[in-house]
Amino acid sequence: MDVSKNIFSQLDTLLRERILILDGAMGTMIQGYKLEEADFRSERFANHPMPLKGNNDLLVITQPHIIEEIHTAYIEAGADIIETNSFNANSISQGDYGLEEIVYELNAAAAQVARRAVDKGSTPSRPRFVAGAMGPTTKTLTPIKVDNAVRDELTFDHMIAVFTEQIRGLIDGGCDILLPETSIDTLMMKAQLFAIEKYFDETGKRVPVFASNSIFNKDGRTLSGQTLEAFWLSVSHAPLFAVGLNCGMAPTELRSYVEELSRIAPLYTHAYLNAGLPNPLADSGYDWSPQQSADALGEFAKNGWLNFIGGCCGTTPEHIRAIAEKVKDCPPRAIPTVETFTRFSGLEPMTIRPESNFQMVGERTNVTGSPKFARLIREGNLEEALSIAR
Repeated sequence: MDVSKNIFSQLDTLLRERILILDGAMGTMIQGYKLEEADFRSERFANHPMPLKGNNDLLVITQPHIIEEIHTAYIEAGADIIETNSFNANSISQGDYGLEEIVYELNAAAAQVARRAVDKGSTPSRPRFVAGAMGPTTKTLTPIKVDNAVRDELTFDHMIAVFTEQIRGLIDGGCDILLPETSIDTLMMKAQLFAIEKYFDETGKRVPVFASNSIFNKDGRTLSGQTLEAFWLSVSHAPLFAVGLNCGMAPTELRSYVEELSRIAPLYTHAYLNAGLPNPLADSGYDWSPQQSADALGEFAKNGWLNFIGGCCGTTPEHIRAIAEKVKDCPPRAIPTVETFTRFSGLEPMTIRPESNFQMVGERTNVTGSPKFARLIREGNLEEALSIAR
């Protein structure tokens, strides 16, 4: 079995020595090139019937030298891990551009472009790695609004097929790591993780997997309503290498959540966060300078909360350089030992401890809350009543 043991062992060795640096924003850097419709199309898609400007993932095919330049700039700034330009390289998102048929090619090309930059920038003493970025698509499996009809359009099995196509391209193109990120819908993240594990089982290949959640609400919940701990419990069954946070609110507003995840997750943790808040008057579109990002994330590192650190929206190579300099002498986080209890998650976590009292499981089996259940009990139809509990 090809388990890519060298990648796992290389990362483990490096993480015993120092905090590893993730790269920064791709979209922010692409904006600096001021590309027009013709640049996105190039010769190959000159006659494509739909507009393509803004489809940044397509640039790995039509402008690969630009994407490689951006990867190289982050390597030169001190990044150890380079994310592929494939955040929206799935058939759901590419359907907006009529490019569903080239999804495998997009992902393979994205991995190959990053691979070239990483191979050129690696040395025996400073290896670099390619992480295959997998965004959550433009839709959700969990209804986020009452009138959201997305659940009727998509199924869990369909999303597994969507993500499997992306995974195949990323691995075939040369990724060292898979990174499903910016999770706003835990059910979609679970589909990503299921697809990854299914692919590993079927191919015999295995690489480290990082799962990255995003918190956009000040109450600390995901857009689908879960608390951070509930999210962690929902994905903790997966054989993850690392779990963490990216995007979302400003780093200062995410401080308590970075600390919380560091405490509850018995594996490596990461944070690659935005450069403050959106600001249309700023060159990067966000309002924090490199030093501000470095100061905030540097404090997280100094407190021993992180094993990987980097940037998301609005960050540039200058931000990554400042962050890398700030944390270079910070020891990596020690992985905690977490007590083993029975734990469940819905919107919030539930932990059953030895001192816990009687636990009621299955509110659906309540004669005052379910007319159907009450009727079955009255009729003595216990077998069908029991099926409700299942």
